[in-house]
Amino acid sequence: MNTDLGRVVILVNDYDEAFEFYKENFNCKKFFDITQQDGKRYLHISFGGETRSGLWFVQAETEEQKSRVGNQTAGMPLLVLYTDSLEEMTESLTEKGVKFKAEPLITDDYMSVHVYDLYGNEIIIVQLLPGE
Repeated sequence: MNTDLGRVVILVNDYDEAFEFYKENFNCKKFFDITQQDGKRYLHISFGGETRSGLWFVQAETEEQKSRVGNQTAGMPLLVLYTDSLEEMTESLTEKGVKFKAEPLITDDYMSVHVYDLYGNEIIIVQLLPGE
């Protein structure tokens, strides 16, 4: 029996501003965007062309949902993203004004940096280093 990750749900204030942030900073693409007759919108985005897994933006509607936008994980990281060039990613995010939690961490096995999305969700970006 196989199990695959489908979507990670992220509460947002606005579908389009959330998509623009992830598109501009992480090169995400829409792979499902439909608005039903009742006005309910479903917007799913992917990283690196992947279409089996990704993020599903859900617009916060209730007061409880609105209070959790940007803090769905009670201050813990929401996502871990992998890159093949942390240096390029860090330079790009810096140029685009993305907020960093701290300076990049470099170990023998990996390099990482923590950033925040437009709502304050923490994202860890990791580059795994080749073993010797």
